[in-house]
Amino acid sequence: MRAVHAAAAAHVPAPPEQVFALITDWPRHPEWMFMTTARRVGDDGLEAYTGLRPFGFLDTMTITHWEPPYLMRVDHTGRVVRGRGAIRVRPEGEGSRVVWAEELLVPFGALGVAAWPFIRPLVNAVARRSLRKLAALLPTS
Repeated sequence: MRAVHAAAAAHVPAPPEQVFALITDWPRHPEWMFMTTARRVGDDGLEAYTGLRPFGFLDTMTITHWEPPYLMRVDHTGRVVRGRGAIRVRPEGEGSRVVWAEELLVPFGALGVAAWPFIRPLVNAVARRSLRKLAALLPTS
């Protein structure tokens, strides 16, 4: 499988501690992450379901790096989503800069690779929208 990349970034008008705390408040994911619920599983596992049941997919992840309030890295280990992801939060002006990046192994073989140039803009737009919603949930600093 070939790896592809997706990323989004946004300014959030709150300090990194508040931003990271909301990002990792798994029960609150539906408030900002598009059509996604999430929960912690054990010490280093995550499960995120994206879609409207029964139409969606389960994204299982292992947390590989945990550095609050600045960085979380995961390995996506599911059947549909595989690869690596990271969310980085850093101070920026009166708030924070959030960068969400994914290096994913495209499912469905050559068909998935061929479709990625058409899917990538949608994936990036959804990630940007989610980060804007995240920013709107936090009080300004």
